[in-house]
Amino acid sequence: MEELIIEDNKSVTNPAPNALISMRNIWKTYQMGTEMLHALQGVSFEVQKGEYLAIIGPSGSGKSTLMNLIGCLDSPTKGQYWINGNLVSAMTDDELARIRNKEIGFVFQTFNLLARATALHNVELPLIYAGISSSVRQARAQETLASVELGDRVLHRPNELSGGQRQRVAIARALVNNPSILLADEPTGALDSKTSVEIMALFEKLHADGNTIILVTHEHEVAARAHRVITIRDGEIEKDEKIR
Repeated sequence: MEELIIEDNKSVTNPAPNALISMRNIWKTYQMGTEMLHALQGVSFEVQKGEYLAIIGPSGSGKSTLMNLIGCLDSPTKGQYWINGNLVSAMTDDELARIRNKEIGFVFQTFNLLARATALHNVELPLIYAGISSSVRQARAQETLASVELGDRVLHRPNELSGGQRQRVAIARALVNNPSILLADEPTGALDSKTSVEIMALFEKLHADGNTIILVTHEHEVAARAHRVITIRDGEIEKDEKIR
């Protein structure tokens, strides 16, 4: 499958006023032999600061493609995407990497922690990339771990922690840079039911504290914990509804 690059000849407009995220007519198209696969087809929406949004859809719906675009891990084939007024859809790979580290905190299903590193060092990593001094890094990492109720586990390694505690470390790592958006991909997918409820309660607390959260999931029970749900099907927005 080869990415198809299409020049978007539409003039650049302005993002929605005060929107943290603004997506306009987003397409993602791949060339498969002689056929074109449209993973996303004309997706448009805004996200305001402080929202708690879930993006849900079945396998192959385009939700993972949309998550990669929101997280600046990929660029659209055409359309315009802004974060905090920055037109990221027109950025180079290096510029996207800087925006990712500054604006996006990622939480993954499989935690993605360094196995031999302590919880403290795992949480410090984004600050190392940002060039923050060692003393400031450690203080901020300890404070962030305490905020996810792991203040007594800072020197534990991943294999000394439960699945829920590992996900809390991953959430702390995502938060430590004070990102504009907390972007979570199936954050309860590797957890049992009881631990999933605890992690979703933590997301609710983080939202109440003022964080903007975007959750990507295929589970309706998880999406129902958000305050707004966008349903993706066949690369298009099927529904966009506020549920709280």
